[in-house]
Amino acid sequence: MREVMTKTMARNVFYGGSLFFIVVFLILSAHSVRYVVTQSTAHAELTDSVARGKHVWEKHACINCHTLMGEGAYFAPELQNVMARWGVDDDPETAFEIMKAWMESQPTGIEGRRQMPQFNLSDDELRDLTDFFIWVNGIDAQGWPPNEAG
Repeated sequence: MREVMTKTMARNVFYGGSLFFIVVFLILSAHSVRYVVTQSTAHAELTDSVARGKHVWEKHACINCHTLMGEGAYFAPELQNVMARWGVDDDPETAFEIMKAWMESQPTGIEGRRQMPQFNLSDDELRDLTDFFIWVNGIDAQGWPPNEAG
């Protein structure tokens, strides 16, 4: 091999390397798109109730205390798997009753414990929020949260 690289050799290295990395980029992009299509929540039914539940979540700034799939504040428990923790992820009516009882009992008044404020949500808002949590529970969070307690 020659010790000096000619212009032709440099051009060939540049074009060859560029072509190689463009091919790698396209392969990785195709892999990412296939992963998103097969692993996303696109197959999950996004109902109007779920959308309204997300609005309740945002309206009352629940993310200021809770996390949802790791995003938010770590002041209160993770809520991505709350329905699975309660064992009601496949029973919306029982989930609603538990959510209603939980929300109505807040704040508990236990001294020295962090307290959730009373939001005085209507039954419709609670049902929508419950549907939102059931929907979120169905998302493949790839092992998040790291423990069941959230």
